[in-house]
Amino acid sequence: MLLFTDIISGDEVLSDAYKIVEVDDFLMEVDCQMIKIKEGDVDIGANASAEGGGDEDGVEEGEQIVNNVIYSFRLQASGFDKKGYMTYIKGYMKAVKEHLTSINSPRLADFESKAKVAVKKILENFGDYEFYVSEGMNPDGMVLLLNYREDGTTPYFTYWKDGLKSQKV
Repeated sequence: MLLFTDIISGDEVLSDAYKIVEVDDFLMEVDCQMIKIKEGDVDIGANASAEGGGDEDGVEEGEQIVNNVIYSFRLQASGFDKKGYMTYIKGYMKAVKEHLTSINSPRLADFESKAKVAVKKILENFGDYEFYVSEGMNPDGMVLLLNYREDGTTPYFTYWKDGLKSQKV
């Protein structure tokens, strides 16, 4: 299994237990599910509804419905206005560029050209996003973007591919 950590904060933010889709070899998206948990449950990325469980309509006492990615990686909701996000993203992109330069990554040129396009698209649809930070709440770390697919009900997270480091566990 691959575990992805934020290169800046070092916090775990994703694993390949979830279906990951690369977008333009630059961004990564992962669909989320709303799952039912009981106190003491641990999410291992399994799909309860595909395994015969998971009646989301009936929530018993001591249970709650949560987003599986948020729950698994203990993500924390954050808030941004457009101006604040623009200030944050400039600093974050600079930090990722410095990281890629320090490791002599062949992805540096790609990163520089694609980052501007991706940020512009995010800013154009700014109101559609919810913002999350990793468990350590490092203000310089990756801010994860939660949006919904065209069906309006399927949540998904967007990650900056070059802001992640993978390790086999």
